[in-house]
Amino acid sequence: MVSIVGAYQHESNENLDEYFKAVGVPYIPRKMMCMSSPRLEISNNCDKWTIRTITMIRTAEVTFTLGEEYEEHMPAGVILKNITTMEGDNLVTVSVGPDNNKVVRKYEITKDGVVLIMTHEKSGQVGKRYFKRLS
Repeated sequence: MVSIVGAYQHESNENLDEYFKAVGVPYIPRKMMCMSSPRLEISNNCDKWTIRTITMIRTAEVTFTLGEEYEEHMPAGVILKNITTMEGDNLVTVSVGPDNNKVVRKYEITKDGVVLIMTHEKSGQVGKRYFKRLS
């Protein structure tokens, strides 16, 4: 069993632009996010988990307790209601936006790193970001 706790560097994307388009991200921010190469940090301290996404432009950080609802503030001012659970070795976050659209983000642990699989429930669009574990 490999721990998901650690630091990861972005390597590649799959279907990311189409996913962000389905979610409603405007053209310029969408292109910027697709071109970014973030570092991902996942940490755990007792029952508190933290996920940090670090880019040259900004750092986004969420801290949560598994199974408890929390808010996530997106760059465009949108507030998501989230619940994160552990499924096997993977963290799974279900987010509901103000329009009641649901997005599922699964941080899937692999032998080399993490695959962030994002699914937009309404459209069925799936985007993936691949991260390699840093030593």
